[in-house]
Amino acid sequence: MDLGEAVIRSELVQKLCEDHPDLTAKEIERVVSAFFDSIIGQLQQGGRVELRGFGAFSTRDRDARKGRNPRTGDAVDVSAKRVPYFKPGKEMRERLNV
Repeated sequence: MDLGEAVIRSELVQKLCEDHPDLTAKEIERVVSAFFDSIIGQLQQGGRVELRGFGAFSTRDRDARKGRNPRTGDAVDVSAKRVPYFKPGKEMRERLNV
């Protein structure tokens, strides 16, 4: 993985396979899926997921509002919704700003 580039899920699984040769790619894929599914499930229930030193996932409510279609410029109603939010932990902020 190069610095400064986005990492996609398959690259994450590949990196974990390299770091843990005793596990199969299928096993690692199941672990990664279970990890992400657990976070999503908790957020769907209105909960929060905190990974010490890394950060916390939560949701925030967005009110309904008037938006604008960028192609036509027409006003569009945007409904209220919950959106995911990530707050980095202290250790992550410190490591990023070394």
